[in-house]
Amino acid sequence: MKYQDPACAYCPPTVRACRQGEAEERGPGFCPTKVDPDSQNVARALYDDPETRRISRESALVESEGYCKWTRVEEVVQFAKRMGYKKIGIANCISFVDHAYVLTGILESHGFEVVSVACKNGSIPKEELGIADHEKIRPGQFEALCNPVAQAEMLSAHGCEFNVVMGLCLGHDSLFFKYAKGLTTVLVAKDRVLGHNPVAALQLADTYYSRVWGPNKPAKPPKLPPAGRRSSHRSEGKS
Repeated sequence: MKYQDPACAYCPPTVRACRQGEAEERGPGFCPTKVDPDSQNVARALYDDPETRRISRESALVESEGYCKWTRVEEVVQFAKRMGYKKIGIANCISFVDHAYVLTGILESHGFEVVSVACKNGSIPKEELGIADHEKIRPGQFEALCNPVAQAEMLSAHGCEFNVVMGLCLGHDSLFFKYAKGLTTVLVAKDRVLGHNPVAALQLADTYYSRVWGPNKPAKPPKLPPAGRRSSHRSEGKS
């Protein structure tokens, strides 16, 4: 069948032909190379932009040189050096101020200027967004709104060429990405339950964190995307 949407998540471990440059020959029907070659061509042309090309190249070199050797903090440092950045911005959750302090010291020790802005900057009361007292984390107390838009605006206004996100809440991080003008990477993805290691919920989805599943969890893991499963069922019905 012809798929309408790419679905790399369903690619079997024995295939994953893009790694060997064989996606067109061996990729499944839902492979992006087969589903949407037009978007592939548009994206490839965008690499002709000098900055995009340089970012991609330096990223690949950091990946290869630091493969299984450098921590992500070290990768941030090496990438920023290769790109020639001088001023780095940190957009951190208020709960990560101490970590931002350590990161600032590390970056400054490598010669970078650092600007840091915490999420609660501006001390905007949550009531301004129509959040009722009983909807707060701690009712009866003042709670400042997370302010990622101002974080993005200030890091841009103060000349940051590269931004590092540390533990912004879900959705607030999205707003930061939306309004940030400089290139941005994530050092910490917040997960208060799992020690900021959200992938653990996926690794343990069938055991300790089975609660992540919705009511339509299949009895056994499907091998095809929904469109392929529907097509397969129709074929079985005809036979």
